Amino acid sequence: MIEISKVNVIPAYQMVSMELQRLILEGTIRPGEALPSETDLAGRFGVNRSTVREGIRQLESEGLVRRAGRKKLLITIPGQADISPRVERALLLHEVTFGELWEMALALEPLTAARAAERATEAQIQALKDNVDLLEAAVTRGEPSDVIDTEFHTLLAECTGNRALLLSREPIGQLLFRPYVELSPHVPQAPARNLRAHKEILAALIARDSDQARHWMERHIRDLRTGWEMAGRTMADPIGAN
Repeated sequence: MIEISKVNVIPAYQMVSMELQRLILEGTIRPGEALPSETDLAGRFGVNRSTVREGIRQLESEGLVRRAGRKKLLITIPGQADISPRVERALLLHEVTFGELWEMALALEPLTAARAAERATEAQIQALKDNVDLLEAAVTRGEPSDVIDTEFHTLLAECTGNRALLLSREPIGQLLFRPYVELSPHVPQAPARNLRAHKEILAALIARDSDQARHWMERHIRDLRTGWEMAGRTMADPIGAN
């Protein structure tokens, strides 16, 4: 008997979503423009409004459209807030190890610091100064500083003006620096060393010294590995393991 495989038919709402994505990516519908109404789209695609509505929900989850009022939908460009959480979840579900993330950070973070030293504006340097002041205050008071720490690295990435770098390193940075609070009790010297590294990187940016910025960032990332191992963890541990 001839074996016949089942035909995989893509649901209608996915076809709607895929076609609208194609039109957005090709520039037929541009960011800031309004998406046609559900009724209009249903007529164009030859489907019912509920199918169109489900297709649009997919676009919303991808950060490609946003609601402006009850009925109006605008085309948008996905940003860090849309992309990073999705990639973070994927990395956690794949049980990516600390070592894998650390290798990527060791390549990306020193590059980020070097480019930031070359390209940061005065306003961006001031934002980094404010961040370091917040970090110093938190360290002095013995308060958690993981959010401040992560923001410092994001601000550095923004200084580069390189959107590919900014978007690609963000989920890695979020996952890698997040365990900081959990590790600190096991490595009491970590907060002070972390603060010093941030201060030295900031000083290098102010001096426009890309070599020093790269050097101190590399030391900073290597310190993170040391702290991880001093806390009894291994490079093979999944990043989300308790």
